Amino acid sequence: MLIVDDDEINREMLTVMLEDEYPIEIAVDGEAAVDTLRRQQEEILVVLLDLLMPKIDGFGVLEIMKAQGWLDKIPVLVISAESANNAEYRCLELGVSDFIHKPYDHKIVKNRITNTVNLFRYKNELEDKVAEQTEELRKQYELLKHQRDRLKESNVRIIDLLGTVVESRNLESGEHIQRVKGFTRILAEQLMEDYPEYGLTPERIDGIVMASALHDVGKIAIPDSVLLKPGKLTIEEFEFMKTHTVKGCEILNNAEGIWEEGYGDICYEICRHHHERYDGRGYPDGLAGEDIPLSAQLVGVADVYDALVSVRVYKPPFTLDQAYHMIQNGECGVFSPKLMTSFRRCREKFEALARMQHENEH
Repeated sequence: MLIVDDDEINREMLTVMLEDEYPIEIAVDGEAAVDTLRRQQEEILVVLLDLLMPKIDGFGVLEIMKAQGWLDKIPVLVISAESANNAEYRCLELGVSDFIHKPYDHKIVKNRITNTVNLFRYKNELEDKVAEQTEELRKQYELLKHQRDRLKESNVRIIDLLGTVVESRNLESGEHIQRVKGFTRILAEQLMEDYPEYGLTPERIDGIVMASALHDVGKIAIPDSVLLKPGKLTIEEFEFMKTHTVKGCEILNNAEGIWEEGYGDICYEICRHHHERYDGRGYPDGLAGEDIPLSAQLVGVADVYDALVSVRVYKPPFTLDQAYHMIQNGECGVFSPKLMTSFRRCREKFEALARMQHENEH
């Protein structure tokens, strides 16, 4: 206990009253009290403080203790003859735990000190426990974050691997997936800027772009005689080709449990619905309007654009200008008017990416 009082009689009275219960430190004025606190703040359990003292008065000591953060850990009881209400109010405002007026009753002083010390002891122990638990939670969070990042990396590898397998079998350039990813990102970012009501965020766009690699994974189940046919497909062959959407979903369902939360759903949406069209004339479910998941709408535009400007076994590439107008005019199926507005606004970025990929291939 630190007793701070310039009156020797008061110091002696408090020492005699309390020395059986607490080791006592004495400060004869505010300056000595601050020096003692600087040296022994970890050891001091409670401070008994007079207000009227030379050098630094009790209010000065309290202001220094508050500025240093000591009042958060060390309770202060003011024992003073000062009777003005504004003095007591100022002490309480500075963070004093209790205010005892002189002359005082010894039992009251003892009881108030004991109660205050016990309360602060409990408070400090509780804060220490909370700090320990907070640190433990932080470590667990960091561990979970590390595991989540590793799972996300694994998802990316799995998705790209499956997409590459499809490309290899489809005899395409090997860049189709990367182009579709690029076109999807360009269109999604433009749509996020143009139409905030869709709720697109950079994180959601990342998920859609990553999942776009699996849009044609069901083509693994399509026979070479149909998948690699150089000419126009018959009606029966085209109907069979269309099943790659549902066959892809079957593959994804069999891989249940390997995806990070949320990615599996996005992959499924894109795989099944990227051939749906806004007027309901797409496949496999004939969805129309905004019933088509936004992820599938975005990848649908990106996939069609890349198919138009790229060489296929059944056709030479269209020019960039032809591809743009064919999509805008609905020659490849009807897309959302809002997507078409954003597609128009990011046309130059689409064409720049297409040119860059074409140059890389040659």
